[in-house]
Amino acid sequence: MRATALVLHRPFDAVPALASLAAHAVPGVETVDAGVVRRIVRLGAGPALVEATLGPDRISVRSTAGSEAELEALASSWFGLADDLDTVLGAFGEDAVLGPLVRARPRLRILGHPDGFEAAVTTVLGQQVSLAAARTFGGRLAAAYGSPGPGGLTMYPTPDRLAAVDPVELQSVVRITHSRARTLHALARACADGLVLGAPGSPDVRRDLLALPGIGPWTADYLALRVLGDRDAMPVGDLVLRRALGAGSAADVTRLAERWRPLRAYASVHLWTSTAYAL
Repeated sequence: MRATALVLHRPFDAVPALASLAAHAVPGVETVDAGVVRRIVRLGAGPALVEATLGPDRISVRSTAGSEAELEALASSWFGLADDLDTVLGAFGEDAVLGPLVRARPRLRILGHPDGFEAAVTTVLGQQVSLAAARTFGGRLAAAYGSPGPGGLTMYPTPDRLAAVDPVELQSVVRITHSRARTLHALARACADGLVLGAPGSPDVRRDLLALPGIGPWTADYLALRVLGDRDAMPVGDLVLRRALGAGSAADVTRLAERWRPLRAYASVHLWTSTAYAL
């Protein structure tokens, strides 16, 4: 493809990143194959087909539109390249729980997302179901309400598009519960009305998310970690985190994680990655 191209050399652990991206990729919207991630990204110049090739300590990005500066900003946010990993190692290197994990994967970074609304919808669809089920729901939603884009991929529907759909129709088309459809509609309406899901976020964004029906602390904290760039965000009610820490409750996780402030997001990612490559 005719492309703007950029190569970034940063400490980067590609294996868990690719595994996580593959586990979360919405069918038809994003592909992950042979170390290459392909999707449509809305840049200043309009929709662009973006290909990111992830390797050890090297990220190559090509796009059908946009400037090198736009691609660098996209890659930095998407792959967590702005973080100082020496700070993470210094904070956790001697910790009894996290020290071995950080020393084993010193180049592990926190993945962001190029479309905060898509990430939020996918997270809502994944509430209390498996990643595979969430991807299936997301694929149905994108096929029904997205639009054709370059490279044979689907452009994810905008908040305005989903806000115009009746929740009863969403329930029927995506094959989800009515309460989940109500949450998606409320989320779309909030974003259409001006709620911006992107880094850097603010405490007001988390508050606004929690005000929506069907969005609780786990969802808000997960989005703060993945989308809002909050490096102290930690979804303390997460079942995988509780199991990894041998904690019986969210309160136990909160207590155990207090010593990991202000980098609890990195603690979460290392604990998740040590269990499975899904973030």
